[in-house]
Amino acid sequence: MVALTLTKTHAPVAAHSVTDREADRQRPEMSATELRRAAWTCSIGSAMEYYDFALYSLASTLVFAPLFFPSGIPGLGLVASFATYFIGFAVRPLGGIFFGRLGDRYGRKKVLLLTVTLMGLASALIGLIPSYKSIGFAAPLLLVFLRMAQGFGAGAEQAGAAVMMTECAPRRRRGYYAALPFLGIQIGTVAAGLIYYAMLTGVPDISQTMLWRVPFVGSAVLLLIALYMRLRLKESPTFAKIKAEEHHGESSSIRGTLQSSWRPILAGMGLRMAENGGSSIYQVLAISYLVHTIGMNSQWGTLVLIGAALVGGVTIPVAGWLSDRFGRVRVYRGFAILQAASALPVWYIFSQGHPIPSAIALSFALGVATWGMFGTQGALLPEMFGLRHRYTAVSFTREFSSVIAGGVSPMVGQFLIALFARFHIGGIGSGKYAWIPLSVYVVFLACLAIAATFYIPETRGRDLMAQEDAL
Repeated sequence: MVALTLTKTHAPVAAHSVTDREADRQRPEMSATELRRAAWTCSIGSAMEYYDFALYSLASTLVFAPLFFPSGIPGLGLVASFATYFIGFAVRPLGGIFFGRLGDRYGRKKVLLLTVTLMGLASALIGLIPSYKSIGFAAPLLLVFLRMAQGFGAGAEQAGAAVMMTECAPRRRRGYYAALPFLGIQIGTVAAGLIYYAMLTGVPDISQTMLWRVPFVGSAVLLLIALYMRLRLKESPTFAKIKAEEHHGESSSIRGTLQSSWRPILAGMGLRMAENGGSSIYQVLAISYLVHTIGMNSQWGTLVLIGAALVGGVTIPVAGWLSDRFGRVRVYRGFAILQAASALPVWYIFSQGHPIPSAIALSFALGVATWGMFGTQGALLPEMFGLRHRYTAVSFTREFSSVIAGGVSPMVGQFLIALFARFHIGGIGSGKYAWIPLSVYVVFLACLAIAATFYIPETRGRDLMAQEDAL
């Protein structure tokens, strides 16, 4: 049996070293055609996840409060709506552990089929829920249940896509190829934004029509496309090789993974504070702030998000390419510093309420700084963990940090806005001056990520057949 241990590496492997060439020969690789197919197949799952994510974000802001959480207290229905958004994040770690364990034991492909099915069905059914006026408390309960199912499936989707592409890609271009599935984020976000923009045209209050349901039900079409593509996907060659050599040996237990990998898990969660927290704040809370607090037209709020997504579509693969050239940790740290430096001016621009400057500010903060970290992270997280528990560890790292950083942020941020409005802090009842603590919060999250980069060794060029973690 081929030995599968590797000494922990704290520096990049030389691009043309003997060790590099030997590892490349030992590890099977996909053909160019198979690699492109894997990239597109993983991208369609990310597209579905972020199509659903963007739909739910926009609906939480514009639709769900009056339909499912009617309240006589201004702003309270919106807080409750964002609470259901948080619930989807809260169950993601459970889904990540459950499906991650299956992925390490039975294969990446099988789990990617399961996760995309669960996400697609839950999203389509959200579009069929009657309102509170029709069925009372059953309406918000159904919404919460389906949001939980959506989050449970999403808990291992991006982790699986990242692990799959990292294990499939050529060593020297691993960062670039591992970033490609996350272009689905931009596809899904732009698609959802354009649909909502079209529906908002000429409609004073979309919550009083049936139009908001159409894009949710339309998730069923994306699901069929994703299933067709994933059924044709080959298993990760790295996983296929280790399973063949070990004759279906057992993967690490969850307890064993946590005991042996707590250092890289904590470091990875630190990285995610800025990326996931920033993404959630800028995609959800910033749009709500612009529309409900500053008074920007809902269509403009949607266009602002679309513009940022288009910029992110360029940033993500470029970030992956930069990480191949200059190293994962250095590039990630650079984008985190950029997020910290831009937070105060970006939120000040938001507070002025001018559509075009706000669009430019969001495109920079979200499309460049935040999604630059996301593109770098595609290969970085899988490279931090050993082969036997890679899927579980990446899922755990991603999703527990999502609860802390991404799930809580919109709810807490909306509470701050409501607090500022209630007590007229800054002398303005709308909560306009809440931009100050919100920008400071973004800086705080970015600083956590910057600190984490100093505890992580460079992983570029690491042998993915290694059983040990990178730190």
